[in-house]
Amino acid sequence: IHARLQLTGRGARGKKRGHKKHLFGCLFVTSSAEVKCSLCVVGIQALAEMNRWREVLSWVLQYYHVPEHLPPKVLELCILLYSKVREPQVMLEVGSSWLRDQTNKSLPEYGSLLELYLLHVLLPLGQFEGAEELVRGCDVFDSEQQLAFLGTICESRCQWTQREEMHSAAEEQQDAATETVLGRLSLCSLRSMSSHFCLLPYKKMLLATFLLYLVVVRLDPEENSCF
Repeated sequence: IHARLQLTGRGARGKKRGHKKHLFGCLFVTSSAEVKCSLCVVGIQALAEMNRWREVLSWVLQYYHVPEHLPPKVLELCILLYSKVREPQVMLEVGSSWLRDQTNKSLPEYGSLLELYLLHVLLPLGQFEGAEELVRGCDVFDSEQQLAFLGTICESRCQWTQREEMHSAAEEQQDAATETVLGRLSLCSLRSMSSHFCLLPYKKMLLATFLLYLVVVRLDPEENSCF
């Protein structure tokens, strides 16, 4: 695939002379672009099957150099791939650059790719303001479509907020449970230490009495004679 892509690129850069040659050159360039795109699609699928999806974007950009030049089909596959492996942030800047390009805005696939970018990149990443700006600034969608997309964004924002609140509540409960366990352990430790210190005077008193007894017995001759 790599060798064929290089040959395709060289052929597309070849110069043609004359009217017929110019027409043939245009057809050849178009055909070369289609072949190049098809080979990239096959390459993306092969890398994904080999679990080398991390290399896909850099591999594709070796042949198209900048995100704006990616064919719609290649961009679509990249968005879907990185969304499936839960790494949509990889396509955040790439998709944004492609959608801002004026040439790409005239393509028939622009609307579907914008929708794909919204649903699989911006919304999963919580980029709600950017999504709203993109929809409002898009001339491809009519007012009804814009309202529908804005409604989807609003719903996704609400779900995101609910998940954040649930996550925060779960963390607070976990922290409270941890504090309770630590408090119980501290209380048990304090009780154990308190009982230990309470026993110390009693032990000292017994020891002092025993020592006193030994001194009296050993120093008093009358007591010794009794024995």
